[in-house]
Amino acid sequence: MNTMELTSAVATDKLISTEWLADHMDDPNVRIVESNEDPLLYPSGHIPGAVEIDWVRDLNDPIVRDYLSTEAFAALMTRCGIDENTTVVFYGDKSNWWACYSLWVFELFGHTNTKILDGGRALWEAEGRPLTRDNTKVTPTRYVANERDDSTQRIYRDGVLDHIRQGLPLVDVRSPQEFSGEALHMPGYPQEGALRGGHIPGAKSVPWARATDPTTGKFLTPEELEDLYCGQQGLDPATPTVAYCRIGERSSHTWFVLRHILGFENVKNYDGSWTEWGNAVGVPIER
Repeated sequence: MNTMELTSAVATDKLISTEWLADHMDDPNVRIVESNEDPLLYPSGHIPGAVEIDWVRDLNDPIVRDYLSTEAFAALMTRCGIDENTTVVFYGDKSNWWACYSLWVFELFGHTNTKILDGGRALWEAEGRPLTRDNTKVTPTRYVANERDDSTQRIYRDGVLDHIRQGLPLVDVRSPQEFSGEALHMPGYPQEGALRGGHIPGAKSVPWARATDPTTGKFLTPEELEDLYCGQQGLDPATPTVAYCRIGERSSHTWFVLRHILGFENVKNYDGSWTEWGNAVGVPIER
């Protein structure tokens, strides 16, 4: 697979180019979704036809530290004009951090007809493509949601403990300072959320942003990604692998790379990540 194949209009399974989206913006079977860290971006201008999905408001349970219920997911899809056959294209800021996170949650509910706009919001803007502040008019659907299935791509703390007992690989996608225990969050963010710094024993440090081109925000080529994760870190697509970060959003980006670009057969996102592990009683850490 080469880069032209990866981002062409007939493309890979999951990545689409800005050209492809420009040609399919009016396709009634395509719903564009913007998901950002910065909540001010969408109202300041978004791709015409895009709806916003906010990771806190729309994807998380307001009381329990968990994702939304099956009923709430169905209501969200109905409000966004998505039915069971809709192709959902995600894009956003931070080289698609939150877009990958939203895609990951969608796939927990079995909505796998999902794609990522390679380069995200920044590339769309850099190419001078249209943005609008107009409200997107949506015709509500009647979405019938599958029960959420966490077993295939999500892992909990006890599962991670068993994973490390078996000597299986983990990828810590946080910054080097977080990995070493010098910091509890990235530079420029509040240093809070955990009592202890460090990393899960045996984890390999591969910061999430290494998977993208810093100039365009696009993913590296499959060959470059294979060298980064398999060549340099010795990861095996056939071996069960866990990715984690601080709250699961950066690791969903790496999960997307491993699962949908490199074809790892069994990769799970530990969304409890360091805010759970660094506060848990009786779990081991390394520095």
